[in-house]
Amino acid sequence: MAKRWRDKSHLRAYRPARGKTKTHAGALARSGRRVHVLRYDFEHILQDIQTLNERASRGELDISAISIHAYAHVCGEYALLPSGASMGDGYGPMLVAREKFSRQEIASLRIAVPGTMTSAFLALQLWLGKKGEQIDYTVVPFDEIFKTVNEGLADVGLIIHEGQLTFENEGLVCCEDFGVWWGRENDGLPLPLGGNVIHKRIPPEERKVISGVLERSIRYSLEHRAEAVEHSLQYARDMGIDLADKFVGMYVNDWTLDYGEAGRESIRRFLRRGHEMGVVPELPELEFVE
Repeated sequence: MAKRWRDKSHLRAYRPARGKTKTHAGALARSGRRVHVLRYDFEHILQDIQTLNERASRGELDISAISIHAYAHVCGEYALLPSGASMGDGYGPMLVAREKFSRQEIASLRIAVPGTMTSAFLALQLWLGKKGEQIDYTVVPFDEIFKTVNEGLADVGLIIHEGQLTFENEGLVCCEDFGVWWGRENDGLPLPLGGNVIHKRIPPEERKVISGVLERSIRYSLEHRAEAVEHSLQYARDMGIDLADKFVGMYVNDWTLDYGEAGRESIRRFLRRGHEMGVVPELPELEFVE
């Protein structure tokens, strides 16, 4: 369990276990798992995004990456950090299968999904116009979705992370790219996928200081991209440096430094549509550390 906040404390920073990491700036890019910045000691821990969503829902984590979908469920205890976003700007989670299926066909097929609190699953519900209980789905670890589809245990897979670049290697085709779909229906806005949050038990003035540390960390990694990509390879799953660089560029960019008004508007639309459909229980007022 994550350690509770103590003034001038050890902080555990959680990231999704996937083919990249975004919090490796500055000292982290040089020292690996632990960062010492000012009076804070950050421990960098990787877990899959569904686990992080669930742990945040129990209030266990100091700082964590979570799905934007999950934020609607934990906004009472966590505030969004302005940096650290993963935005699908013309690309995003995909529905893949062994053959091309239409939306109408997919609505009646079995779908392997990486977790019900992921933004990908909320996008799926919005795209189909069906609530989760009306969809035939099975929850599968994100890195087992290709296998699940190819073994016939599901007809369609909802893929996230670097699978968006490697699905063709698995003999699969893309039925829908939710980043493309969202932008088409929302004035070109990016699809909000993930963000960083900080627990409100940490005093507001401390949240601002920590937010600044993390923003500078990300800025450093963007300004030293080659070093950052090389560092991220230790977390990659069978990706060479060229593929890792492409993937990092998709989700670690100017959106990661700050959502901006466009990014914040996209989050509002995403969660509002979920709320109107009845799959986001409460429509949160976005609370950022400013």
